[in-house]
Amino acid sequence: MKAWTPERRARQGEITRSQWTPERRVVARAAIRRWKPWEKTTGPRTPEGKARVSRNAYKGGAWRLLRELAKAMREQKKWIGV
Repeated sequence: MKAWTPERRARQGEITRSQWTPERRVVARAAIRRWKPWEKTTGPRTPEGKARVSRNAYKGGAWRLLRELAKAMREQKKWIGV
């Protein structure tokens, strides 16, 4: 299978960075400055929403805890001789 190079993506009809002409960049930059999306983003407003996003970076501790427990049990078996 061939690698997905920018040229291959362009042949497949996908938009690549090289398809953004300098004129298109100027127009897009001006439009974004007009829209000012950074002023409209507020983040969570309700306590429920704030609680939900506070867990965004949570990686799931139960699996890791079980893995450490299994490792400790294996070590214990070595000492007991089972």
